[in-house]
Amino acid sequence: MSAPFKSEPLLTPAEVATALRVDPKTVTRWAKAGKVTCIFTVGHHRRYFRAEIEALLRGHPLTRQQVEALRGQL
Repeated sequence: MSAPFKSEPLLTPAEVATALRVDPKTVTRWAKAGKVTCIFTVGHHRRYFRAEIEALLRGHPLTRQQVEALRGQL
């Protein structure tokens, strides 16, 4: 049986922190400041779009329109 929907892979704050080599609290501060986009799970945990973090690592941040398109995939 296939999954009911396909969504963009999401990362935890710890996974983002490891990828960007910063503290998880820094990732949370960036999200609060609007530097990276996060969504909240039902349990109110932050999750980050893998595509956005990978774009940051490549040095080509996503535009707001691209991030909104990712949100639309959820």
